[in-house]
Amino acid sequence: MSTRRTVTFEVVGIPAPKGSTKAFMPKGARFPIVTHDNPRTRGWQHLVSDQAQKVATGDLFVGPVMLWAKFYLPRPISLPRKVTGHTTKPDLSKLVRCIEDALTGILLRDDAQIVEIHTAKYDAAPDKPARAVITVEDFTPRDLAPGELFTEDVHAPTA
Repeated sequence: MSTRRTVTFEVVGIPAPKGSTKAFMPKGARFPIVTHDNPRTRGWQHLVSDQAQKVATGDLFVGPVMLWAKFYLPRPISLPRKVTGHTTKPDLSKLVRCIEDALTGILLRDDAQIVEIHTAKYDAAPDKPARAVITVEDFTPRDLAPGELFTEDVHAPTA
């Protein structure tokens, strides 16, 4: 029986979303120039890559994997105390895209290997820094009880 490989690490810093990419073709150029609309993306992605390299064993995950990512973001000062969820920007999906790209070539051959994702974003505690806790684990198929992940009738096409 083979053992399941798991890698967990923490990245301290303010998580940055991937943002949208835009390409334009300057007059007379042979190749397009690609820009990102979030200048902080590159720095955060490098932080994630650096931390991933510290825990990498040298072997990339080769099969399907599961990704867990918990983002602890600075709480906006203007946010009322009664608001308990981090419902402000950045978008959770864009935070995950940045993590996926940062892990490619370090822990993963390609981010297409990710077949299951569990993510959340929280307000960082006042005495704790903004950060992300990331886990990559070999995927293990499991039987789900009916309705545990998705209910068939919710996703069934309408007649």
